[in-house]
Amino acid sequence: MAFGLPAWTDRVTASSADLPDLVPVRMVNEYVYCPRLFYLEWVQREWDDNHFTEDGRFVHRRANRESKAPPSPEEHTEDAPPFKARSVSACSERLGLSTKMDVVEGEDGEVVPVEYKRGAPPDVPHRVWDPERVQVCAQALVLRDCGYSVPNGVVYFATTKERVHVELDDALIAMTEQAIRDLRVAAAQAQPPPPLVDSPKCDGCSLVGICLPDEVNLLRATEPDDVEAVEPAPMRRLHPARDDALPMYVQRAGARVGLSGAVLQVRQERQTVAESRLEHTSQVSIFGNVQVSTQALRELLYREIPVVLYSGGGWFYGLARGLGNTNVELRREQYRVADDPARSLALARRFVATKIANQRTILRRHLSSREPGLERLNKLRERAAGASEPAELLGLEGTAARLYFDAFPRLLKMPLGEFSLEGRNRRPPRDPVNALLSFVYSLLTKEWTVTCAAVGFDPFLGFYHRPRFGRPALALDLMEEFRPIVGDSIVLAIVNNGTVGARDFVKRGVGVALTDAARRRVISAYERRLDELVTHPVFGYRISYRRVFEVQARLLARHLAGEIPTYPEFRTR
Repeated sequence: MAFGLPAWTDRVTASSADLPDLVPVRMVNEYVYCPRLFYLEWVQREWDDNHFTEDGRFVHRRANRESKAPPSPEEHTEDAPPFKARSVSACSERLGLSTKMDVVEGEDGEVVPVEYKRGAPPDVPHRVWDPERVQVCAQALVLRDCGYSVPNGVVYFATTKERVHVELDDALIAMTEQAIRDLRVAAAQAQPPPPLVDSPKCDGCSLVGICLPDEVNLLRATEPDDVEAVEPAPMRRLHPARDDALPMYVQRAGARVGLSGAVLQVRQERQTVAESRLEHTSQVSIFGNVQVSTQALRELLYREIPVVLYSGGGWFYGLARGLGNTNVELRREQYRVADDPARSLALARRFVATKIANQRTILRRHLSSREPGLERLNKLRERAAGASEPAELLGLEGTAARLYFDAFPRLLKMPLGEFSLEGRNRRPPRDPVNALLSFVYSLLTKEWTVTCAAVGFDPFLGFYHRPRFGRPALALDLMEEFRPIVGDSIVLAIVNNGTVGARDFVKRGVGVALTDAARRRVISAYERRLDELVTHPVFGYRISYRRVFEVQARLLARHLAGEIPTYPEFRTR
């Protein structure tokens, strides 16, 4: 079996000399299984777990315990006693491979690599899938280059406790050596290989939410100007629809966040007031004077769980996170597009036009269809979609905002004070509704900053919002279309259902702020909104808003890399 290199290999950004000398043998398995999976995991350093990977890790728990090193090739003669060594590392400079084998067994002067796998032997020729056969063959070749005699390999299936022998024939060796050559060529490309088309392999892949195979394939076949007209396509829903891990918010002044085993603990006055297991925590948001222990901070950064810092009043200061996504190529492409006025403007038009469309939708849901502002907003949206320069776009967005916020007080059934004549006001907000809007927008900015960083972007370099010290411009770009349908709708809900009242606000100089108790209720409402399932307007499946944010950010990354023709905006219907 040969692994031919398709047309996507014509954009090379690295020579073979730029690549690491040694490739892990596990990556040869991934390449044979799916070249795109290999690229995302090894080149772009993307990873996510699902129950299959967790189960596989559990199966390997015993094999991963290092044992006594195996005897050298010279020591392992026919007369030497048998041995079984676990977690054995070896490498071959000739092949350019490194490996850490689950088990190596030796007897009668020969050794055999044993690879542990979850499940049972499949009903296919050889009773082992080709990726696993290639992986075991590569391990055997590495051992041979180290001087051992290796007659065959073994795959051990943990569920049925069966050992299946892998014959090292000429055909398998040729397949393995060809895969090693091909994956190095693939790794040197500027973008990942195209996704598999309607493949059952995607169903159990832990990286499906990163790869987005169905979504990318749909958009690759769509002309840039036709994305708005794409009808929701029947496709496989992303799993899970909601995130299992959720944020932790800590705003008790004087509280301390510490670590006890794998559990985050919030303590105050020597009492534990809240707990969250690390695997159930997606981020930790700190308001005001709250301390975080060094041990807790180190473990959070190690696990790539961001620590988000706010002022006591809810102003988003920034975040601390681990080394994070190492996809440098994505950031390089982001910088190139940001320096290209035409490409930046094309994206900015989409962000602003969709925001205006979603503002119009919010008004249309609550006001009469004969509301004069609806038609004016529609015309502003059309003009924004064709704006010829950033200044024009900024003016159109400002005009739309004035129309929208002039009508916004009429959506409130239980108004908390009047809007000022200027409508939307901030820094500081001068009335309760604007205080709510500012706080919710701050939470949204945090959410998008964390999402952009997790995907691999520089959150502080945008295409519409220009760089400014301390401002996450890209996060603000991407949240534009979600301000009305997430931020404003949260404010409408908590005001109209009485979640907050006039007593929940305090006057501070010329500004108005939320009390601590009210802020907790707003955070709860915000988290419930992000956990709601919503139908994606392009793909037709239902996922939570929090997952929508990640999907949109990853689709922007695919667009910048040239995989899809344009960014598909999220326009509610």
